[in-house]
Amino acid sequence: MSDDTVRWEYETLRPPREATRKEASDPKSELNELGADGWELVGTVEYTGGGTKYLVFKRPRGNGDDDP
Repeated sequence: MSDDTVRWEYETLRPPREATRKEASDPKSELNELGADGWELVGTVEYTGGGTKYLVFKRPRGNGDDDP
């Protein structure tokens, strides 16, 4: 890898469930917090029978973290 190669780090968010556990509640505040920290939504991981299990985010490494 050359020195200018972008290295990524990843984060996941499980959409919060309402009391019925059948419907996800609006994760807007969590999404805004992740966005403010430089995370970008890039995909989802779905349940086999349908529905979103995880939201997947990425950002360039070194975005305020201590990793090399």
